[in-house]
Amino acid sequence: MSLKHIVILLLSVGMIVGCNTVPREKNQEKISRHWHKSRLNLSEETPKHNPYSYFVRDRLYSQYEEWRGVRYRLGGSDHSGIDCSALVKIIYEQEFGMTLPRTALSQANLGNEISQNGLMPGDLVFFRTGRSSRHVGIYVENRQFLHVSTSQGVTISQLDDTYWKSRYWKSVRI
Repeated sequence: MSLKHIVILLLSVGMIVGCNTVPREKNQEKISRHWHKSRLNLSEETPKHNPYSYFVRDRLYSQYEEWRGVRYRLGGSDHSGIDCSALVKIIYEQEFGMTLPRTALSQANLGNEISQNGLMPGDLVFFRTGRSSRHVGIYVENRQFLHVSTSQGVTISQLDDTYWKSRYWKSVRI
């Protein structure tokens, strides 16, 4: 497939997602297949205005609306309580058809490490929250990430918040 065809395909996917006229259930599988193919070619230098970035961001906000406020529960994996790695695992399975490991440390070993300056929607951000504990969230946009806070439940926080900035470990693109 030529570069021209890939660009046309990505723009078409962006237009379908942007118009919101087609039910999610009917297009999710088709769009997800294109996501896997296009995501493999993304690099840290990929423009942040890539049409697929908008699709990923919108899917993350949709998941946030579904999970917002669900309380933190170590080992939890449903709406009665959930932990950070379970939230990431569930979102990646539901939205992108990808199966991730269950723990934050295992998730940190996936993909390619990238700099904070190169973050795009869907990238994973990791933090050291204790001597041996790790925390994971999903980058959304504008230095914000979706995660499960022990005090607020599922929320969106700023990477530049003093707490998170001092505990930042690394970012990964899967």
